[in-house]
Amino acid sequence: MVLAQAPRSSVLRFTLSVAVTSRWKVAAALGTLAILLAAEGSWIPSLWGDEAASLLSAERPVPSLFRMLGHVDAVHGTYYLGLHWWIRVFGTSPFALRFPSAVAVGFAVAGTVAIAWRLAGRRVAVIAGLVCAVLPRVTYMGEEARSYAFSAAFAVWLTVVLLEILARPRVRRRWWVVYGILLTAGTYLFLYVALFAVVHAVLLLVARPGRRVLVPWAIAAGAAAVASFPLVVVAFLERRQIAYLATTNQITGNAVFSTLWFSTWTVAVVGWGLILFALGGAWRERGRAASAGTHQGAAGIDRPLPSLAATGAAWLAIPTIILVGGHSITPDFTPRYLSFCAPAAALVIALGLTRLSRVRRWAPLVAGTILLAAIVPVYAAQRTPYAKNGSDWAEVSSTIGANARPGDGVVFDESTKPSKRPRLAMLTYPAGFRGLVDVAVRTPFASSRTWHDSAMTVPQAERAGRFDGIRHVWLIELADGATVDSYGRADLEHLGYQEVGRTLVTHASRITELAR
Repeated sequence: MVLAQAPRSSVLRFTLSVAVTSRWKVAAALGTLAILLAAEGSWIPSLWGDEAASLLSAERPVPSLFRMLGHVDAVHGTYYLGLHWWIRVFGTSPFALRFPSAVAVGFAVAGTVAIAWRLAGRRVAVIAGLVCAVLPRVTYMGEEARSYAFSAAFAVWLTVVLLEILARPRVRRRWWVVYGILLTAGTYLFLYVALFAVVHAVLLLVARPGRRVLVPWAIAAGAAAVASFPLVVVAFLERRQIAYLATTNQITGNAVFSTLWFSTWTVAVVGWGLILFALGGAWRERGRAASAGTHQGAAGIDRPLPSLAATGAAWLAIPTIILVGGHSITPDFTPRYLSFCAPAAALVIALGLTRLSRVRRWAPLVAGTILLAAIVPVYAAQRTPYAKNGSDWAEVSSTIGANARPGDGVVFDESTKPSKRPRLAMLTYPAGFRGLVDVAVRTPFASSRTWHDSAMTVPQAERAGRFDGIRHVWLIELADGATVDSYGRADLEHLGYQEVGRTLVTHASRITELAR
């Protein structure tokens, strides 16, 4: 009897080994595809305000960076520090700045495949990976020099680890150490990753794994909370930095139902339709799902796991409800803060596409084609020169470089908010400004307590002697329809400068040459 059992046991182990190997090969392949899709054309859009904050913070010497973090942007400090060392090796081109985010997207997609494979099998896993790789929020955060792609990667792999723990008959302590480290590191990289402790608490209530998991999970999550507490305190002290969110209408139907993960209503209608179809089907079959809510572990013993529908629904809903609900108390929400929920949208959409085959065999192909057709124009639009909030700084730099002469002065419009000020064109694309004199700069960003330069007015710069010996001045103003009030023009004319030549107009800026 023992001899007869041995071959079957060996076959089972071999079969599981092949299945696990196949899972990671597929995950790696789709993750690589996601990297390529995110990186393709990522150098085309001009850098914009948020990315300027990343670049200028990363360019600072480390002591200067830590001084700045004591006043602003502490919640992004880990990302800035990592980017600091990255650009020392790979430079500050838009492609170099954005490529780490493309890699993070690749990891997020690979982990999404692993989650779907664990909970629903290979077919759903492949579809989930493909959907995640092309979802507009994912392709957008994969070409942006911010921490959102990394927050998604940490959220995904934190969930991969939790599901691995639930599927094992015996869990070694190192798995809980890994879980605690991932939760802590993810929180330091992007504060709201901490919300996944709540998401996972709900999933554990659904799975009901018993004390063998609940107690060590509580310990690991509690340790991560203690380790992250200093960041929470600093974030609270610096909360005024995002107080502007209270003055803008962040919570709209368009923001919540379209912008979050789909970018346009065309994609949103298809995406939400598939999500609702998947969750509706899961709800109707909740009786069968309850009995099938276990997983056959490697040892041949049933292990409690949440369903894919429950995992995706909790992941999508809980962070959204917390941030949107909390926004009425303290400003804490803008759609990109929920970028880490995009993989969950992919999981549930994949489930919806798979379930369509029960209606008609060809239905998943048709729905998938419609979804892809809606996504392609969005992907193409994300990779155009002005895709990032209309920023045209690359164009401004090239225009100045083609027209200005060494020794000319340059004055920037300082009337708008720091993240839109034209002087960021010089700081993000310095080549076109080489040899010019920034006559109004007061404190360069590397010496400032915040992430950007501070500047003087034209009269202050004149009193400081900044215009001495400057015959030609280039005035660069924001001209996107909001600011066309000739910033500094009257003051420059008072100093004897008059417009010469023609006014150069770029996508969102007006460039005027003046001479004494």
